[in-house]
Amino acid sequence: MHILLPPSEKKATDGDGPPLDLASLSFPGLTPVRKRVLAGLARVCRRKDAPSILGLPPGQTEEALARNRALREAPTLPVARLYTGVLYDNLDLSDLDAAAAAEQVIVFSGLWGALRLTDRVPPYRLAMAVSLPPAGRLGTFWRPAMREALRLDDGLIVDMRSGPYASVWKAPQPAVAVRVFRERLVGGAPKRSVVSHMAKATRGKIAHDLLKAGAAPRTPDELLKAVAGLGHTVELNGPNLDVILHD
Repeated sequence: MHILLPPSEKKATDGDGPPLDLASLSFPGLTPVRKRVLAGLARVCRRKDAPSILGLPPGQTEEALARNRALREAPTLPVARLYTGVLYDNLDLSDLDAAAAAEQVIVFSGLWGALRLTDRVPPYRLAMAVSLPPAGRLGTFWRPAMREALRLDDGLIVDMRSGPYASVWKAPQPAVAVRVFRERLVGGAPKRSVVSHMAKATRGKIAHDLLKAGAAPRTPDELLKAVAGLGHTVELNGPNLDVILHD
């Protein structure tokens, strides 16, 4: 089983490792594109319109640009510690077998393409939806290299990525995308709506529960049974595993 995750805007800042070594990162076929994106980001961060290009909120601009300018020299930390925020709080990697999680979890990134939990990188700020001169929209720029570098043909893919990160690489079959809905009664009839904040928390919790249980589903039906057995309300609808939250 492979679990695909998006990154998080929130990141730890306590790097304590050596500077970035691109050659040490997983999926070495992505190295040429990583170099080009790093160079493009460095150029953009010297421009006055960098906050606009990178979509940085006013209160976070200076810190984000400072991190991006120091990427080659800054201390690194493992991906397992880098990402924080709602999804990663619920993933709770500290409660899991580190080796098993590292083998099964892949995190997608606008700057690095895709990473394993053991990869060491510095804190950064670059979303996949950014259009980075001169490369253009990062999702499109990454797509050819990702297609060649990621060959996950040895197990079920559980896709928990958000839109921009899901579009950069189409998971081969068998693959199941995890969606989250809230169900409530409206006029006596059940009505479902998409949720965002709780979707992140729910995906993180399901990933945690699957890894903690040592689940090894090989088909979508086996995934359905595994997640339901872990106490979640789920349905299999085509290529999607729909998680239903109730008030």
